[in-house]
Amino acid sequence: MVGCGPIIPAVTRPPPELKYLAGYPAELQQRVRTLIEQGTLGQRLAGKYGQPHAVRSDGQLYEYVQALKDRHLRKSVPLAKVAYDARLQVMKHALGTHTAISRVQGSRLKASREIRIASVFRDAPAEFLEMIVVHELAHLREADHNKAFYQLCTHMAPSYHQWEFDLRLWLTHLESV
Repeated sequence: MVGCGPIIPAVTRPPPELKYLAGYPAELQQRVRTLIEQGTLGQRLAGKYGQPHAVRSDGQLYEYVQALKDRHLRKSVPLAKVAYDARLQVMKHALGTHTAISRVQGSRLKASREIRIASVFRDAPAEFLEMIVVHELAHLREADHNKAFYQLCTHMAPSYHQWEFDLRLWLTHLESV
């Protein structure tokens, strides 16, 4: 037995955790794991969503959000601020936030609305930025994630549900790289 050394067991990595896809069927999760192991998940998403957006600054984001709001929610409350926020943690499931800040000015109460988008969306495909903006704009009318909320989202972006699923795949890909 020439050249026989110790047998080293193969190192097996545990399957990647798919926290963004936790509510989906096991067979779908397995297909995603296979794509990750083959290294093709990112390529598939790039083939489907290859166009980046040009919305880089907070000012451009404000104009982008305002244009969508004017097209679909003209009668809703005005927005005081829209910005990318590096403090939003995608890992804690906060991709964007909407807040209503009330301030007392003299004898009157003044409310202002803000939308903050996680800074990971600066480099996201255009459809994913639109999806998260539509989601946060829908919260101007509907506070809860109920049927009316999702109907409003699909009214503003008919491909909303597909984009949301593909966004979950994209976030999974980012974590697996």
